[in-house]
Amino acid sequence: MIGAPFRPARLPAGLPPLLLVVVDTEEEFDWSKPHDPMSRSVASIAEQRHAQALFEQFGVKPTYVVDHPVAATEASAAVFKDWAATGRCLIGAHLHPWVNPPEGEALNARNSYPGNLPAELEREKLRILTGTIAANIGVQPKIYKAGRYGLGANTPGILKELGYEIDLSVVPATDFSEDGGPNFKGYPHDPYWFGGGLLEIPLTRGYPGILGRFGEPAHHLATSGLGRALRLPGILARLRLVERIPLTPEGMSAADNCRLTRYLAKAGRQVFTYAYHSSSLLPGGAPYVRTLDERQAFLDGIEAFLEFFTGELGGRGTTPWEIKSLAAGTDIPGSAAD
Repeated sequence: MIGAPFRPARLPAGLPPLLLVVVDTEEEFDWSKPHDPMSRSVASIAEQRHAQALFEQFGVKPTYVVDHPVAATEASAAVFKDWAATGRCLIGAHLHPWVNPPEGEALNARNSYPGNLPAELEREKLRILTGTIAANIGVQPKIYKAGRYGLGANTPGILKELGYEIDLSVVPATDFSEDGGPNFKGYPHDPYWFGGGLLEIPLTRGYPGILGRFGEPAHHLATSGLGRALRLPGILARLRLVERIPLTPEGMSAADNCRLTRYLAKAGRQVFTYAYHSSSLLPGGAPYVRTLDERQAFLDGIEAFLEFFTGELGGRGTTPWEIKSLAAGTDIPGSAAD
């Protein structure tokens, strides 16, 4: 896991709310079973056009962080090669170790977080992924999102060595350590510089309950061992005291996403990351969408949120590069310009 120091990436005052869309673009697999290196189907990629059309309608350019099965499959790579070449999206890298050569690690939950791998293996897997994306999609990726949000102590150095500039992996106020993943409790919610000049743009999470700014520490207490035993998370949510809402169409309604965004915007948040998995657009490809009707509801939720964000909220779409440019104009470490 990356460590301090973190330096805030301050954006100019007076900007409208900025929406970054990030799609974890990956193979379909059974989320309830151990990770299988043979699960490499990318049938969902042909379905991405449904959401892409909505993003274009609202002037939002999504960032597709692509893993090895997607980049190595001719048909799926061709989709993103066309969209990237015509300026309709951005491309980044997304490392799922269990389906990314070279092999070498034991297949277990801990090693599904790429940052837990030996440094040499993590680097070689990302080097191969980077080259595959460049060769097949025509983009040299400089934006990274670790599979399973799995940053590690060696990741910043590897990213810099391979030419990456922006990371999208951090999930603030979230602890994945139960099965060996990183613990992001205490990490900043707003963009920041780390690792000698890398820019982190965290995912968006919030606690729009009655407890307000005390919601996050209250939620941490409620999700402790004793709190879970007493079923405190559910009790606090039902009472609207503390609600932990991620900004995503997966398992969240458009109303929830809008309520979270209003709350955070009122508190001064400038950048919002809206994220989901590519497999959610294929019925049966992910737990959130099982039927065609559910997919339509999923797409309707995306459309409703985009309409809210660009309409009622007065916001607009952004990209990781725009955020970096805005931050660099006001506050950038010397090494970030290297």
